[in-house]
Amino acid sequence: MSFSRGVAAIQLMYPILFSIGPITIYTYGLMLALAFLTGIWLASRAAEREGINREVIFGWGTYILVAAIVGARAGDVIVHFDYYWQYPLDIVFSRQGFVFYGGFILGVVVTILFIRRRKLPLWKMADIISPSIAIGLAIGRIGCFCYGCCYGKPTENAIGVLFPPEAPGSLHFGNHPLHPTQLYSSVNGFVLFLILLFIRRIKGFEGKVFVSFLFLYSLARFVIEEFRGDNPELWLGLTPSQWVSVGGEIAAVILFRALKKRAHRLGG
Repeated sequence: MSFSRGVAAIQLMYPILFSIGPITIYTYGLMLALAFLTGIWLASRAAEREGINREVIFGWGTYILVAAIVGARAGDVIVHFDYYWQYPLDIVFSRQGFVFYGGFILGVVVTILFIRRRKLPLWKMADIISPSIAIGLAIGRIGCFCYGCCYGKPTENAIGVLFPPEAPGSLHFGNHPLHPTQLYSSVNGFVLFLILLFIRRIKGFEGKVFVSFLFLYSLARFVIEEFRGDNPELWLGLTPSQWVSVGGEIAAVILFRALKKRAHRLGG
């Protein structure tokens, strides 16, 4: 482990972007806000191209913001139940501890209810929203890196990052370089975003973009989870997120076949 690698990591990690008097701007919160606004803006443009009023997307965004936060926290409570049993107030007040799959699952439920209430085309809306989720992940994970959460396991490889002593990963593993799994996830989100834009340009059945997102993200998350150091094993050596990823891949394959048959039956 070289000194230069440690210095580089400390310089890259900015949990606090800046402070003005009593006002403190946290990088993590700012990146999450940027992720949300970017995703909503891109989805509104895509909706307009599909003949759907972009105001619908802004309305959906209000509900999905709450659902994503509540679901992500609930997911972390389930994964780290022992911790929250000891520190129940952290369920509300902690600035870390969010599981993407929890927010995604509750977000899907809320989105379905929203779409059915507005009588919108379900799979077309899913295709419109999917790239926004991917780019939101890409931006949001940069915030995770700046804060130091969602950290990886110790590594002696050159890619390892030495976080400051107060970072969550350092508190867990001590003074050891860790896999920058936040950046792995960010790169995955950007690549997935580009792939989904390409798929959206290809003529196909409605729901194809969403199914592609579900399968590709689940596959990548399963792999990245092997390098994560903050999630406990659940069963057969796999973490809760890996088991959800397996379910996501199976669901994507089933949905692909069902939606393709549906499109063929409808003459699409």
